[in-house]
Amino acid sequence: MTKLSVNINKIATLRNARGGDVPNVVQIAKDCELFGADGITVHPRPDERHIRYADVYDLRSVVKTEFNIEGNPNTKFIDLVLMVKPEQVTLVPDADDAITSNAGWNTIEHQSFLSDILEEFKAKGIRTSIFVDPDPKMVEYAAKAGADRVELYTEPYAALYPKNPEQAIGNFIIAAQEAKKCGLGLNAGHDLSLQNLAYYYQNISWTDEVSIGHALIADALYLGLEETIKRYKACLK
Repeated sequence: MTKLSVNINKIATLRNARGGDVPNVVQIAKDCELFGADGITVHPRPDERHIRYADVYDLRSVVKTEFNIEGNPNTKFIDLVLMVKPEQVTLVPDADDAITSNAGWNTIEHQSFLSDILEEFKAKGIRTSIFVDPDPKMVEYAAKAGADRVELYTEPYAALYPKNPEQAIGNFIIAAQEAKKCGLGLNAGHDLSLQNLAYYYQNISWTDEVSIGHALIADALYLGLEETIKRYKACLK
């Protein structure tokens, strides 16, 4: 069964826009789990414009499902992950000023760099995932670097899906099959939504986990958080 991890960055963005502690990201995380989420994802960035490093420490003590921390593995990020010890860490090659994730790793070029970091995390019992484009070579070299999983960057799928679903999913099926061949677990994330998630799942049903934030939180403005999580979970059956 494919798990749903809710990315709560946008909740922190809303809180930070006003100051104070409303909405409270810890309470939202607890409610997401109560409403059926299988995990909580956060992506702290160096400028702390949404999730703050202090939030990550606060969340560790309350998340009862699966905690996934994603981000660019600079020294501060690595230290945070090693201290918090989430169930999973997802390495994403974000520039410090990136608005959102916009590409996967070149795992061929950065294989040695990634291998050293992955080894450090795995020594602490943390499952590792590498964010990659839907390219079987990038998947193959993620396996060679020592990752436990890859997370497929699904923005290209989401962008093309309204015009041509079959073409949109094609490269992702190939990359997902390569992950299976390499013995890697498989995650997916970025711009997955109620409009495109079910089709993605129907074609790549062996996906272990999807991480969804922006679209899910936007839908919750209309549907409410509990109903929204229920609908996203229904897409994964």
